[in-house]
Amino acid sequence: MAESSSGGMDLAAIEGVFTEHYGRAVASLIRIFGDADIAEDAVQDAFTTAIQRWPEDGVPPSPPGWIITTARNRAVDRLRREAARQDKYAQAALLHAHEERDEHGAVADDRLRLIFTCAHPALARPAQVALTLRLLGGLSVPEIARAFLVSETTVGQRITRAKGKIRDARIPYRVPADADLPARLDAVLAVVYLIFTEGHTATVGAQLIRTDLCTEGIRLGRLLTELMPGEPEVMGLLALMLLTDSRRAARTTVDGRLVPLPEQDRRQWDRALIAEGQVLVRECLRRNRPGPYQLQAAIAAVHADAIEAADTDWVQILQLYDHLMAIAPSPMVQLNRAVALAEVSGPETALAALDGLDLPGSQLFHAVRADFLRRLGRSAEAVIAYDAAIDLAHNEVEREFLTARRLSVTATGTANRPYR
Repeated sequence: MAESSSGGMDLAAIEGVFTEHYGRAVASLIRIFGDADIAEDAVQDAFTTAIQRWPEDGVPPSPPGWIITTARNRAVDRLRREAARQDKYAQAALLHAHEERDEHGAVADDRLRLIFTCAHPALARPAQVALTLRLLGGLSVPEIARAFLVSETTVGQRITRAKGKIRDARIPYRVPADADLPARLDAVLAVVYLIFTEGHTATVGAQLIRTDLCTEGIRLGRLLTELMPGEPEVMGLLALMLLTDSRRAARTTVDGRLVPLPEQDRRQWDRALIAEGQVLVRECLRRNRPGPYQLQAAIAAVHADAIEAADTDWVQILQLYDHLMAIAPSPMVQLNRAVALAEVSGPETALAALDGLDLPGSQLFHAVRADFLRRLGRSAEAVIAYDAAIDLAHNEVEREFLTARRLSVTATGTANRPYR
């Protein structure tokens, strides 16, 4: 960790601790106090104190432990003050904090426990995912809004209502019974994958990749496979994340610029992650219970099989997308299928496949469309599409990449592809 000249930690390093450990701290405090708002406020207070003290006092031996302990003390102090004013709610939360919390169940990890809790069937799916991304992933409301292609107001309302539902319905923050785990699995898998994808390509900021979120997504995926070893979709999700993350080192240049998939140096791909992911894909195939994550993992495995970009079996990838469209159709699946279709049948056929696709808030949609138009020599239309993509891109690395593509849109003979 970076330190200041006085021996303490600089603000950027403290922000790094926040990014890496926010979810763990919030999950731990929710288990202690049984309340999301108390946990969030206390963790925020603890990091504010760290910003004030660490640069001068130095870094504690265990920064995340210091944050959790400080946050717990702040929460207890707040609840005692409020309880003294006959605040029944504060009294109840304080009592909850002092109860013996020795729960034993299938979910032993606080963060995974929190995901399953937020996946309670009393909450609507969008609220389940938004609340967990906020509490566990530490994502801001704008980041979640961009991930869902909805307004920030909508996301804020979903989170507020979900917290209210948990409070009013007295939904406990505890480990669900083993028999209840499968019913919550779809929401849990969606959340874990969204945490990972936010790390794979951050919606905002100066860095393309948030390594902490990629690592957390994979960690949670591994825990899920231990929890439910016979569930193919759990294996499929872990395989998908491993195979996708295997390309991390090749996705940017030394100075942080984006490198699209066809231009990546595949010697930098992590062969150990690829091997592990492919073993999981083969195990899924043997079980013969295909699902969306398994099919996406199979697509990633086909990419990983190609030693060079030109060796990619696009016909097989297109067939896998056709299967995915049959069992889990969505506009984003259709968009990714069009990319494969362009490689098999050409950009004109792929552009026609985008007709009627409604993804106005997706910069990837406009970027893909711009690339098809550029390859067809329809430069004026390509510029308009690139402009739309740039307007929707809030990650600086993506904006720079798209801007460079726009500037070169009139060049001929190029073979660049959309980034992935």
